[in-house]
Amino acid sequence: MPAQIRRTITHEQTTFEEGGKPVDTPTRLIAAAAIIKNPWFGQGFVDDLRTEIRDICPGLGALLTGMILERTGDALEGYGKASVVGMGGEIEHGSALTHTLFFGNQYRDAVNAKSYLAFTNTRGGAGCPLMIPLMDKDDGGRRSHYQTINLNIPDAPAPDEIVIALGASVGGHPHHRIGNRYIDLEEMGHDVDNPAGV
Repeated sequence: MPAQIRRTITHEQTTFEEGGKPVDTPTRLIAAAAIIKNPWFGQGFVDDLRTEIRDICPGLGALLTGMILERTGDALEGYGKASVVGMGGEIEHGSALTHTLFFGNQYRDAVNAKSYLAFTNTRGGAGCPLMIPLMDKDDGGRRSHYQTINLNIPDAPAPDEIVIALGASVGGHPHHRIGNRYIDLEEMGHDVDNPAGV
């Protein structure tokens, strides 16, 4: 059974000035969200979530990916995902729908990404913050693309709902000047290709 969707939402913001200084190339942040019925609501503790994952995630991932790409086209540089589960559900319910490859690979494959999808999964009531962390789709150490989309939906999630979202950036955050993680690793004497030393 596909996702039971109450509403979809697209959010977009463009930054022209930051820190009192104009941005040479304005940065765009785009989010696509779906408010869906929690498929496990009211069932108590469910041992195996895989059936609903397989039923819901491919279509939901494709829908949200399409909404993002309508706004960014091939210009997409950063990406991420998030969920907010209503108070009648478990955080695991949101994780189940976002962390599976049945969902994430719809987005990853569409944009030919090499890095993993940054994420948040939280639980809250209607109007609670939805925060979507972003990173460069091809280079996880490129700090210029560590950004966060912040928004809220006044009437979601209801207790029996989950908000599932994808985020994207066109451009890095304005006036990036903290370097990337590879510079830090070199200065600290760590192997850039094996930063954890394992």
